[in-house]
Amino acid sequence: MLGLSRSVVTSLVAAGFVAPSRGRRNEYRFSFRDVVLLRTAVDLRAAHIAPRKILAALRKLKASLPAELPLTGLRITAVGNDVTVRDGNSQWQAESGQLVMDFELTAAKGSVSFLQHAPHDRAPAREEQPAGDAASWFSRGEALERSDAAAAEAAYRKALALDPGLADAALNLGALLCEAQRCDEAVTLYDEAVRRSPNEALLHFNRAIALEDLGRLADALASYNASLRLAPDLADAHFNAARLHEQLGDAKQAVRHLSAYRRLQRR
Repeated sequence: MLGLSRSVVTSLVAAGFVAPSRGRRNEYRFSFRDVVLLRTAVDLRAAHIAPRKILAALRKLKASLPAELPLTGLRITAVGNDVTVRDGNSQWQAESGQLVMDFELTAAKGSVSFLQHAPHDRAPAREEQPAGDAASWFSRGEALERSDAAAAEAAYRKALALDPGLADAALNLGALLCEAQRCDEAVTLYDEAVRRSPNEALLHFNRAIALEDLGRLADALASYNASLRLAPDLADAHFNAARLHEQLGDAKQAVRHLSAYRRLQRR
């Protein structure tokens, strides 16, 4: 209904930004507060903010705010390629905490004259290319995800070519591939990323989702378990593991993971 992909919703749930209950058919049931936060993510995506940048900003924001100040009490918007937060008269960047100044333009008296230039005086416009480092290509990929998925994929691949251990680039690229129904390519990518960064829980988690979409349930379960060894409080990994254990006929393990999921949801 909101236009969010499965990967974005799953990541928001796994990160604890929204805490839906489960219905009788194990479907998510979102509260009004959850929908408000999801709507914030929709607005940020509409402003061409990449999913991983949204999650990183919200994760940093949640960690820095006092517990008594809910995210729904803030105005979260996009300024350029950055996620900003407004609380009263203050506005700051969610990721860096840097204050954002609001310079308002006011009309001034006078007139404006435009100088005419001959065609040969005007240099042809050229598209700006990022610097040759992996971080710049990664930022370019984030900026392009919404408007040009193919260009974003190329930028992420360039970033990984320059820095094969850049886990965030692998996460973003794998999500792009899965959204394009290319989960087999995503699994190959995640296999290499996990080999280089074996302690990144989200790499194992996203790899499990891709494997599950391919019908490789036993491999997906192993990958969920790997993510939980690194991040035992990853609630959605517990839920997905419980579901797969049930499908594979291991009721005892299904109950264990479901109990862990419910315990984490009550926090």
